[in-house]
Amino acid sequence: MKILIIEDELEIAQSIKNYFRTNGIQCEMAENYKLALSKIDSYDYDCILLDLMLPDGDGFDILRELKRKNKTDGVIVVSAKETLETRLEGFNLGADDYLTKPFHLSELLVRMQALIRRKNFKGSNNLIFNEIVIDILSKSVTVNDIKLDLTKKELDLLLFLIGNENKVLSKAAIAEHLSGDMADMLDNHDFIYAHIKNLKKKLSQAGSGDYIKTAYGLGYKWENE
Repeated sequence: MKILIIEDELEIAQSIKNYFRTNGIQCEMAENYKLALSKIDSYDYDCILLDLMLPDGDGFDILRELKRKNKTDGVIVVSAKETLETRLEGFNLGADDYLTKPFHLSELLVRMQALIRRKNFKGSNNLIFNEIVIDILSKSVTVNDIKLDLTKKELDLLLFLIGNENKVLSKAAIAEHLSGDMADMLDNHDFIYAHIKNLKKKLSQAGSGDYIKTAYGLGYKWENE
């Protein structure tokens, strides 16, 4: 999962990031409206945590911008505003959930996981693709009932590929998904080839089909045989 935290209170944003990181979730932060729009333009996120009151803009305008750009990122509004009118406006502009400050980090995590399951995995905790079974919550993968020993990057890569079945994903898109905005600082994307190679080997050794295809000069895609 890759999350964008749009929050001007840096202590709150950092506490969310630290908590999510211990749960294996990659987070990026934007402390103002301008930076948030720049990140939204440049990257796709599984979920955006959106504070409505920003020092240089309105969180509702970010929702409007997401809608205008036809972005499909999940959005949870996290705000001290708790009036019915504010909630309704957020939902009408495309927010998926609304959580009022103060809140428990454990509740925010559960809500975010539920949102991502609804959007990407049809609400199920288990993602099943033929002989492959992925338990989203426990982060375990089995092939023909054989448990695979995958690294976090390999699991993220597997979910990204399956979630975009039959779509060609460029190396840049995969690098951005695995490394976030750090991908812009990398000299090349050779590490993607290494992750693909290792993932294919582990799947094959457990008897999985050859679903990861190379689109030469373009990238990779997950394709049912």
